[in-house]
Amino acid sequence: MNNIKKVFLALAAVMLLFGCSADREHLLKVYNWSDYLDLTLIEEFEQWYEEQTGEPVKVIYQTFDVNETMLSKIEKGHEDFDVVCPSDYIIERMLQGDMLLPIAKDFGDTPNYIDDNLSPYIRDCFGKFRTDGKDANEYAVGYMWGTTGILYNAKYVSDEDASTWDILRNPKYADKIFIKDSARDVFSQIILFLHRDDIVSGKVTMDELMLDSSDAALSEVEGFMKQVKPLVAGWEADFGKDQMVQERGWISLNWSGDGVWAMEEAAEAGVELRYALPKEGFTVWFDGWVIPKYAQNTKAASYWINFMSRPDNVIRNVEETGYVSASGAAEVMEAFIDEEYEPLDLTYFFGPQADSIRTNPVLYPDRSDIENSTMEHDWGERTPELIAMWSRVKGENANTQTYIIISVVLVALIAAAVARKSKKKSKHSRRRK
Repeated sequence: MNNIKKVFLALAAVMLLFGCSADREHLLKVYNWSDYLDLTLIEEFEQWYEEQTGEPVKVIYQTFDVNETMLSKIEKGHEDFDVVCPSDYIIERMLQGDMLLPIAKDFGDTPNYIDDNLSPYIRDCFGKFRTDGKDANEYAVGYMWGTTGILYNAKYVSDEDASTWDILRNPKYADKIFIKDSARDVFSQIILFLHRDDIVSGKVTMDELMLDSSDAALSEVEGFMKQVKPLVAGWEADFGKDQMVQERGWISLNWSGDGVWAMEEAAEAGVELRYALPKEGFTVWFDGWVIPKYAQNTKAASYWINFMSRPDNVIRNVEETGYVSASGAAEVMEAFIDEEYEPLDLTYFFGPQADSIRTNPVLYPDRSDIENSTMEHDWGERTPELIAMWSRVKGENANTQTYIIISVVLVALIAAAVARKSKKKSKHSRRRK
């Protein structure tokens, strides 16, 4: 979405807030990540909602770029957002903090697209949240999901090197490595690598490692990352994929959605990028719709989540954002079949009929890969220690190349915003702490 559209959207939201504040039951306040929705669906939802319920509704749509920004507005500011889209660990934190309301799923004559289409894999993963006895699936509905892995340039990096997280401290790739500026994403991959032998021997499980926020675990990861630091060209939230496309970087610890975007962009420039899930294990991530405790229009919020779970709308949002939906609907599976790829076992995600599906393995990993994955958790009161460790790893001084890269990227992004505004790409960047 270009800046002009963003300004108009913000102005429209302000006008609605001031002009319709007395009619709150006919307003739906949605808070979502930037560039994470086909915006034409907003007006269509308003029309659909009135058709289904006989009641009018107007959507006030606002966006955020960092999970913690959204959480602070609700937790400390008691903002009355009706439906928001946090990431996995924030959903867990909000559940433990009693900040969510259950999602109503009785829509009368309207089909329940939520329960009818949600992937069993996503449902099982949400069931692993620590929720003090609550069923997370009653409070959250998966929206998008993906993996964390290694994006690499096939011309300079071998498949074998990219098959392990140890590549991040390989000196032959000095100044060609980009790392996500995300403490928990980096910690989670590295702790799996450091305990690879313990995992194989059965001494510890990957799930157990995701719950280890001890000083000893932090120290282990900090030691590893301080070996990595001298080789890093940049700690990045969004510009790393562009650097990979332009071959300024050869290796990037990245999310699958950004990886697909970079691979497609690079192919147009004659650059071959690949994406690997390291053999020691990796994490999956999720974003999901929830209804915060201060919501004032829970009925419309539940209908919004149901509408966004309808297969045709799922497909439109995937095509717009470039990320993969949590929907396990047959229509969604069929929409992304691509004969270019080898068959994959996706029975874990779509059910028994999906034992040989040709689609992009970066978007939908094979069962054999997904069985080598785990999911992150909220660190709770230990979060400051995680952030402090990450600050020590990065240090205060960026290297000269980092400053040069950032300057080049800023100029390139301005030009790219004009040149690429009509192209489909993965625009949303998940910002996590």
